[in-house]
Amino acid sequence: MTTVLVVAGPESTRRRASHEGAGSGASPSSRTPPVILVGLRDEFKALASEGVDVVVRQTDDEATLISWLHEAASAGWGVVVNPAAYTHYSYALRDAAAVVTAAGLPLIEVHRSNPVRDEHRPASVLSAAATGVIAGLGLDSYRFAVRAAADRVTARAVPATAQA
Repeated sequence: MTTVLVVAGPESTRRRASHEGAGSGASPSSRTPPVILVGLRDEFKALASEGVDVVVRQTDDEATLISWLHEAASAGWGVVVNPAAYTHYSYALRDAAAVVTAAGLPLIEVHRSNPVRDEHRPASVLSAAATGVIAGLGLDSYRFAVRAAADRVTARAVPATAQA
């Protein structure tokens, strides 16, 4: 079975008006609907019939994110990562992402919103190590990224003679 690890970084379970398109007056600490973690986890269970296991995790801790990427590299899993605020300055997370891609595994950086639309946010330091980046499509960003990662892990497992 193909496994894809979906990891969400700090504040991924919170709504921010500037990132979620919420109307003015939305509190920075108001909760997003649990669909981001719980709903997507349930939706991804349907992929099991296609031989894809999706593991969904969230943490606010940078060291934990790094450990999870190392775990994925060792286990041969594809990765979808929303590094959230770590996007802009975590070179340690970027190095862990490079471990995944150096192992020949896909790592897709994902963002529900378009992170470059905020002038106060510098470019992603993670993107250079990622296989690809999908941003600005809401929850579809995760859906597309999981499919892309799963397809690449599956293709990696198929012998070249079987692909011809």
